[in-house]
Amino acid sequence: MMMNTETGTVKVLLVSLGCDKNLVDSEVMLSQLVERGYSFTDDETEADAAIVNTCCFINDAKEESIQSILEMADLKKEGKIRALLVTGCLAQRYREEILREIPEVDALLGTTATDRIADALDTALAGGRQDYFADINKRGGGEKRIVSTGGHYEYLRIAEGCDKRCTYCMIPKVRGSYRSVPMETLLAEARTLAEGGVKELILVAQETTLYGVDLYGEKRLPELLRGLCRIEGLHWIRLLYCYPEEITQELIDTIRGEEKICHYLDIPIQHASDRILKRMGRQATQEGLREIIGRLRAEVPDICLRTTLITGFPGETQEDHEELYRFVNEMEFDRLGVFRYSPEEDTPAAQMPDQVPEAVAEKRFDELMELQQAVAFDKAQETAEKRPVLDAFIEGYLPEDGVYIARTYKDAPNVDGLFFLHTDRELESGEFVRAVATGSHEYDLTGEVYDEFTE
Repeated sequence: MMMNTETGTVKVLLVSLGCDKNLVDSEVMLSQLVERGYSFTDDETEADAAIVNTCCFINDAKEESIQSILEMADLKKEGKIRALLVTGCLAQRYREEILREIPEVDALLGTTATDRIADALDTALAGGRQDYFADINKRGGGEKRIVSTGGHYEYLRIAEGCDKRCTYCMIPKVRGSYRSVPMETLLAEARTLAEGGVKELILVAQETTLYGVDLYGEKRLPELLRGLCRIEGLHWIRLLYCYPEEITQELIDTIRGEEKICHYLDIPIQHASDRILKRMGRQATQEGLREIIGRLRAEVPDICLRTTLITGFPGETQEDHEELYRFVNEMEFDRLGVFRYSPEEDTPAAQMPDQVPEAVAEKRFDELMELQQAVAFDKAQETAEKRPVLDAFIEGYLPEDGVYIARTYKDAPNVDGLFFLHTDRELESGEFVRAVATGSHEYDLTGEVYDEFTE
């Protein structure tokens, strides 16, 4: 994602890669740079400096980050930009390698040092070089941000880091231990966002369900949600990254009882074979997964469940894969994504025997995605046949098709489906309307604004 604003004289190109949690860091850096008098451009031919906020969660993300740095380094070598800064997870993890291999980089900032971005850019443009790395477990939250998502939805990062130590994951090494943002800080940040026009707040962390355990000695996510629901101007509150084994009855009751909370949960399970879950270092079991999924659907009947899986994990046999396939077929998740396992240096999984060949992992990936595609298409068609009336969050307009682009409560931005609406009314981005679903196309729904619909 490239971000753009128009104040100041020195123009900066900021390339933000990776997850929505990383996007929050990018928005904080934008705010700090604007306060220092910098402006931004999304046109590399206009830029005086470039910042690449990197990700290295999986191999594909790492390669994208490296390629972006190299592209900016070429601009620096050609004299088209004066400074190149690298921030984020790749900078934290591969500090020495970047310094050695890419001399065009003027400064590196670790994951907890983004508050020094303006100082780093000042120094780089003056011809100096200084890297900034802070305590990886430094607590943050509540910093000023420039909203880059269009202004009508925004991410609220409620915690940083992770304590789970899954065998395939390097997040604790680059993001530190689990650190909740104090509740009063989050509520103040959410009020500021709502006052600025944000109507959908999306809660994110490496694991949202453990919010508060480090600060308050117990899980406080339900209390935080109830506080957020009292903020005027917010229409939807969406929860991502809820580890299934940490979902409590209080959380379920809060989701069911609070009108603003979307009946939508992202519950990353990664696998369904107990043997593979154990090798992954996950705390869930298939029996536990079946229990919590069944309870969620029984107590919140219209809940939309999204999950992610890893295929080709070291030691995964054909029997393990078939067990996962059967589980996915039986559970019929509303939304599902699959990652092919990629070994990450300095993780236990990378040293495990029985690494699965890439071709085998790719075949299993294809089988799972084909299965989920059929499930998702059927679910979209079933929804359309019921012709439900739904809240629709307007995101834009396609003039060539004469339709508005919208989302339902079942659709998180950038990862799920869309709701294409026909209407003679003029609608604004960020507006909520009632709409009836009348058809489907693959993952997406089509429909009409309800107050114009006739049988």
